[in-house]
Amino acid sequence: MPQTIIRGYKALLAEANARVEALTPQQATQRLADGTGVLVDVRDPRELEREGTIPGAFHCPRGMLEFWIDPESPYFKPVFAEDKAFIFLCAGGWRSALSAATAMEMGLKPVMHVAGGFKAWKEAGAPVGRK
Repeated sequence: MPQTIIRGYKALLAEANARVEALTPQQATQRLADGTGVLVDVRDPRELEREGTIPGAFHCPRGMLEFWIDPESPYFKPVFAEDKAFIFLCAGGWRSALSAATAMEMGLKPVMHVAGGFKAWKEAGAPVGRK
């Protein structure tokens, strides 16, 4: 018998999107250009190889997020101590919304994500590189 899910992904996404500011790719690139933001790409390494990277983005696999954000963790990454806005991005905007919500719960701020993810990023003509 399948386990009953109390709060599925749709509910989690709705909650995250209600709390996390969503940026357009243009708004995100402006934040990067003026030095006020760090783009955190939570896509899987295989996605980066297949689809491309974003020049200057910090890659943080989704599975390591909590460990890399927490200064108490042996895996802490100093980028998460910078005094900048943290802009999360994934392939389509779902993992980035959930990642941003988790980062907010952990005390990181300001936090936002790119609506539409890498797909929207490419469609907007924002810069894309190769791994």
